Amino acid sequence: MRIAIFNQKGGVGKTTTALNLGAALHRSGNAPLLIDLDPQGHLSSIHGNIPLASDKSLFAFFQDQQPLQSLEVAWEHIGQLIPAHQQLIKVDSIFGKGPAVLNKLRLGLDALEAAHPDRHCLIDCCPYIGVLALNAIFACDTLLIPVSTDYLSLQAAEHITRTLQVLEPVMKRRVNRLYLLTRFDRRRRMSEDVRQRLCERYGDDVLDVAISENVTVAESPSLQQDVFRHNASSTGAHDYRSLLAELAERGCLPITTS
Repeated sequence: MRIAIFNQKGGVGKTTTALNLGAALHRSGNAPLLIDLDPQGHLSSIHGNIPLASDKSLFAFFQDQQPLQSLEVAWEHIGQLIPAHQQLIKVDSIFGKGPAVLNKLRLGLDALEAAHPDRHCLIDCCPYIGVLALNAIFACDTLLIPVSTDYLSLQAAEHITRTLQVLEPVMKRRVNRLYLLTRFDRRRRMSEDVRQRLCERYGDDVLDVAISENVTVAESPSLQQDVFRHNASSTGAHDYRSLLAELAERGCLPITTS
């Protein structure tokens, strides 16, 4: 299954969610493929040992027609990563927004899944609508939308809803979307207010799990670690285990056991 993690607002936990959900999958025995679709390359920087050349990154898939499998880098405790590069910022200007480029990632993943049919894929998106984010939306089975518990994030969620309303007639399907509350602080009234408003607007599309405001979650990327390696007994680690369990229960990330 493919999950794209996207919000048009920065700082809501997209990369942190990709990292820790990937780590949770690995710990369950279902090591995933992570794709860094953000020219800023935050997810790739957490890996800490990726090739620096653009022809070893996702840019080579768009620019040079390199197959995705040739760009994979092993990531201990996670699975595999296809890293980003700053050159990805050029994709919009080089390719425009025609149907061929918008479906490029979907077709590439279709080919890749022939060799890895049971491997889940998590796509960390850039925080704006362009060719890269549209590729992720066209390719994914589920769009996971992190919403930090502030009112600007609520507005960003509404922007995404309007974007999907425009895209879905073109795609000829409804994009399955789930809203994930992040940076949730139970001591603050605003957190509960944002949760209530989100549930009123999106109902069952809002996940029951919320990712708490947590020091371990915040610190671990700077140490090039996922939350489980940093502190497996932390609240943050518990939240991401619960997130995986809920996604599995909803059929978005089926977990296989050996």
